[in-house]
Amino acid sequence: MHLPRPAQPTPPAPVPFSAAARVAAVLGALAALLLTLVAIPWAPLISFDRTITDALHRSAVAEPGLTRVNRVLTDWVWDPWTMRALIAVAVLWLLWRRQWLLAAWIALTSAVGTQVQQGLKAAVGRERPRWSDPVATAHYAAFPSGHAMTAMVTCGLLLWLLRRYGGRGLLWKVSVVAAAVSVAGVGFTRLYLGVHWPSDVLGGWLLGACWVALAIAVYERVVLSRER
Repeated sequence: MHLPRPAQPTPPAPVPFSAAARVAAVLGALAALLLTLVAIPWAPLISFDRTITDALHRSAVAEPGLTRVNRVLTDWVWDPWTMRALIAVAVLWLLWRRQWLLAAWIALTSAVGTQVQQGLKAAVGRERPRWSDPVATAHYAAFPSGHAMTAMVTCGLLLWLLRRYGGRGLLWKVSVVAAAVSVAGVGFTRLYLGVHWPSDVLGGWLLGACWVALAIAVYERVVLSRER
């Protein structure tokens, strides 16, 4: 007489490759392509960078009032430390809600993103635009733009949190507009002040968005795996 074998437990279904992961892969490929063109350097890209930067610098020299506005925006409103302060507020709010894992993940994503940015600057070593009549100064290498990448990472993470906690309707629309204005605005200020090439700003945007998408994808996979 044969006893029936005990039923084998069904293995948990694998967590699907999320939309965030696909977005991260596409953005990562675009960022890698841009990085390659900057590192070569690719003549059409260099020519485009120089044309845009020269035109904006002429305007900055001719319009000192507008230049001062851009300096205030870039040094105070959209400064990387302002962005990090917003992340710190979000982390404290999550800790108050006892969302320990999510708070740690947001803080880690922001901090490691800064290190990635600095590492790429050192590795690429691209020189910033040089002027005989500069209207602003900046430190470290040019690619990628730290202001642009930090703004993208911060705004992306904050929008993700808002969506996770039920942000809808007017609040969501206003937040998206504010984030878009901040990300685009800080990029423009860096170009207008002549401290970055357009491809530096684009690189910061691509890398920042890729980093946020990757962080979301990994977090979702970890959480879903634990729940299953």
